[in-house]
Amino acid sequence: MNRRIKTILMMVAMLPMTLSAQENHQLEVGKNLDIFNSLYSNLDLFYVDTLNPKQTMTAAINGMLRSLDPYTEYFPEEETKNLQMMLTGKYAGIGALIKYHTRLKHAVIDEPYEGMPAAEVGLHKGDIILSIDDTTMTDKNVSYVSSHLRGDAGTSFVLKVKRPSTGKEMKFKITRRNIQLPVLPYYGMRPGNIGYINLNQFTEGCAKEVRRAFIDLKNQGAKALIFDLRSNGGGSEMEAVDIVNLWVPQEQTVVENKGKVRQANRVYKTRLEPVDTVMPMVVLVNGETASASEITSGALQDLDRAVILGTRTYGKGLVQVPMDLPYNTNVKITTAHYYIPSGRCIQAINYKRNGKERIADSLTTVFHTRGGREVRDGGGIMPDVEVKSDTMPNIAYYLSASGVDSTEVMFDYVVDYLDHHPTIAPAKDFHLTEADWQAFRQRVIDSGFTYDPVSQKQFDELVKTAKFEGYYDDAKEAFDALEKKLKHNVASDLDKHRKTIQQVLELDIIAAYYYQKGSLEAGLNYDGQLREAERILNDPAEYQRILQPVKQKK
Repeated sequence: MNRRIKTILMMVAMLPMTLSAQENHQLEVGKNLDIFNSLYSNLDLFYVDTLNPKQTMTAAINGMLRSLDPYTEYFPEEETKNLQMMLTGKYAGIGALIKYHTRLKHAVIDEPYEGMPAAEVGLHKGDIILSIDDTTMTDKNVSYVSSHLRGDAGTSFVLKVKRPSTGKEMKFKITRRNIQLPVLPYYGMRPGNIGYINLNQFTEGCAKEVRRAFIDLKNQGAKALIFDLRSNGGGSEMEAVDIVNLWVPQEQTVVENKGKVRQANRVYKTRLEPVDTVMPMVVLVNGETASASEITSGALQDLDRAVILGTRTYGKGLVQVPMDLPYNTNVKITTAHYYIPSGRCIQAINYKRNGKERIADSLTTVFHTRGGREVRDGGGIMPDVEVKSDTMPNIAYYLSASGVDSTEVMFDYVVDYLDHHPTIAPAKDFHLTEADWQAFRQRVIDSGFTYDPVSQKQFDELVKTAKFEGYYDDAKEAFDALEKKLKHNVASDLDKHRKTIQQVLELDIIAAYYYQKGSLEAGLNYDGQLREAERILNDPAEYQRILQPVKQKK
């Protein structure tokens, strides 16, 4: 009884301090709002030019939010559709990727989506966008063109394009539709009765898509599963919980949110009967696996339900909630940290402290999976099996993106290839012939393509440092000799890296015929991380060993 009385007295004594802190906080808020209001009033009255209230206030709001974290965002009225697209994966448009072609000074069609208006009316990769209705698109950037292609579902417009293969200008009347970005672009069977599912975002309804795909794979005879979350930036927390639920029993805690206010606190548990709780699984992750993807992979790791393979994930342990503001504006606010079943939060950056540096591994805390394996908080999800992704040589990157002087030679080659080949072999079987490769190789050389190797940049920095420190003149002959060795020869580099360059080229061609689904299917043939996942799933003893805690030496 005495202990209870003492506790009550202490709480009563602390109450004035708590109220005082709250009053001081509210006083500071009110004071600074008054300052801001007074400042804007004076600017509006005395500034030499007339202020644009919307533009000025939006800049002020964005400046305030930049001091918090990159995930708390303001959406003015004209950008609320972007928020809805982010949450649902849907937008109204034609369903195509576009890119800017520097040499042509126009945006061009890069990849129509399967079954969408762009593909249905017959738009092809490489079609040059000349105008949308009566608005010319000459020298307009991708953002400008994209904003004109999008609109309300059911509205129509006339798209004028030029087809490079014929040089003819063509007009298409297109009716915009609600476009659902493909959340599950490919799933299928791999050798050894291993199913494979690729999920690229956590938007509304994606758990049902994964469930359907998984059941289909089981019906096809899948005895193990590879779930690919590489480069999946996340999305809906609830969808992540429902996906984990496919392989975990009911009433299991998947994630818990903890925020400053009680409304932000929430525990998410599995609520349905699972589909399969014993099938061996490997989840593929990388540095762009984030948010809901980390909830999924982290929960499956903490519950010892799957082997996580790849590289360390992004490390986003924060939860955002969209909120309505006056005049049809919105804000997405970070309201909580999330904690996965072991109790850890995998947030990599402490925005409150510095907002830039990742939390050092030495400052992280050890937690344990259900079976007793050690895992750590901070810095994302460390995979159980670390396998680095295949690297792309510089020349392949510049060829597939755009080279110096914007030759965009690979893109142009693919467009011409499509014109001369109405059909190609199935995606998983397609390969360029020797004659095709030689034609591409010669085209690159004749185009004058050049690229900027990393070694040359580092050499230039070394020369700059040597001159600054005063020893360049004495070592000039050595520097000149080294520079000659670093000069790249495009022809020899094409031969040296032919395997990788040809793979990139083939996948780009396949996407034009079989869309993203075909490109992903074919790309698995070159995937080193996937091969390692298959090896582990084909070795039950190895799979079980990975999921066992490391025995401590006595």
